[in-house]
Amino acid sequence: MAYRNVFFTMKLSEQNAVEFQRKLKAWYSAHQRKLPWRETQDPYKIWISEVMLQQTTVQTVIPYYTKWMTFFPDMHTLSKAPLQKVLKVWQGLGYYKRAKNLHQASKIIMTNFDGKIPQNYDDLKNLPGLGPYTTAALLSIAFDKPYLTIDANVRRILMRLLKLSRKSTSSIDRKLHCYFSPFLPVKSMGIFNQALMELGSLVCRPKNPLCLLCPILEYCRAYESGKQEVIPIPEKRSYKKIQAVIGIIEKNNKFLIQKRPSTGLLADLWEFPGGKIEKGEKAKQALRREMKEELGTEIHDLKFLTKVQHSYTQFQVTLHAFACNLKTNPVLIGKRHRWVSLHGMRQLPFPSGSAKVIRFLEKTRNKP
Repeated sequence: MAYRNVFFTMKLSEQNAVEFQRKLKAWYSAHQRKLPWRETQDPYKIWISEVMLQQTTVQTVIPYYTKWMTFFPDMHTLSKAPLQKVLKVWQGLGYYKRAKNLHQASKIIMTNFDGKIPQNYDDLKNLPGLGPYTTAALLSIAFDKPYLTIDANVRRILMRLLKLSRKSTSSIDRKLHCYFSPFLPVKSMGIFNQALMELGSLVCRPKNPLCLLCPILEYCRAYESGKQEVIPIPEKRSYKKIQAVIGIIEKNNKFLIQKRPSTGLLADLWEFPGGKIEKGEKAKQALRREMKEELGTEIHDLKFLTKVQHSYTQFQVTLHAFACNLKTNPVLIGKRHRWVSLHGMRQLPFPSGSAKVIRFLEKTRNKP
């Protein structure tokens, strides 16, 4: 069945669109969560929240948002901050490129737009990290511009309203926007967007949707046919499991760390030297090989310290940490390597797995 035919068999019509909007907004007014970024109309603060919320839960974001605003309360402060400080404040939130893009975009906004977030769609979308969703969300919420924001929650609602049985991907967003646009409000678009997103988060959930609590249930074709649990078609997600090993090398109460490249995975973050355990290798064998490759030296006196796990977007890392000593002086490359105390590590950004190892080292040092 063609998209347009599906759409026009939807129970929502232009005649009852106003009632649809009223019910949705009334529900939002009564049930919205009290969140710090909803207590402001500052476009900068709304922008930060929208970027942080990309692929990250609300409860995870709240403490990071609060911390961010303590360090970078406005555009000027962010633009002048060193990148390493920005990454440190972001540490643990994941998807570190978001932080780098915020930092880069803030500099462009200060230079080209007098420190004010542009209200033109093309100007905004051309900034680093501003895709169609974030651009629409920022324009509608901060400036009440007439743009529908389609994130995973909103896409799921629209697909269920339409009884559109397929996987949820951004490839259908343009068509969803096209077919749903006649039913959008003329004013208060930001409230409407936030109401849809909140409904998707609290009621129209991916699993076990609370349909009887939904204010727009009467318009839902998926519920009418009993298919709300299987629309969208569930994604099967699998993690690639990686075994890695790192060397904890200490000298004069300082530890050897190295900086990752400025592009690629976990760019510009700091870590302990080491790497993946290859197939058929033991952890100690892999560490000796990595140290020879990375530092140009052999190691001895290996002692197992701890093992930590951390899941990233598409893979799960098990990190084996060994204390060890160097047989000869390592080959250190300029600013890429540092000897840093445990206290000094608190000032630098590390991947979450490495941060767990640092906490282990702090605890063992603090034991009586």
